[in-house]
Amino acid sequence: QVHLAESGGGSVEPGGSLRLSCAASGSDFSRYAMGWFRQAPEKEREFLAAISRSGNSPHYAGFKVEERFTISRDNAKNMVFLQMNSLKSEDTAVYYCAADGYREYGSTYHWDYDDWGQGTPVTVSS
Repeated sequence: QVHLAESGGGSVEPGGSLRLSCAASGSDFSRYAMGWFRQAPEKEREFLAAISRSGNSPHYAGFKVEERFTISRDNAKNMVFLQMNSLKSEDTAVYYCAADGYREYGSTYHWDYDDWGQGTPVTVSS
């Protein structure tokens, strides 16, 4: 089991940027592929990006995510990040990091992830 804690959320104007961080503790972090999800009010939890155990293979929910968001990790510091640029009002949601202990590259399905952080809220508004 790995314990996760997100930070870096907040309020930003449209077009702005945020960098979300997720700190992991309690287990060998490099054994887990990591993912970022978000959930807006009254919507399903949405996959954004995942990164392999080594950090060499990120993948995204699609081009529209990949062109604005970048996932990365630092295994030496037990951290995973989500850089978000050109933010839009529709990006408003609670953002979660999650750990996948079974798949090398990380699943796109939230039910495949075993451990979750508490979430960090992001509000994009003028």
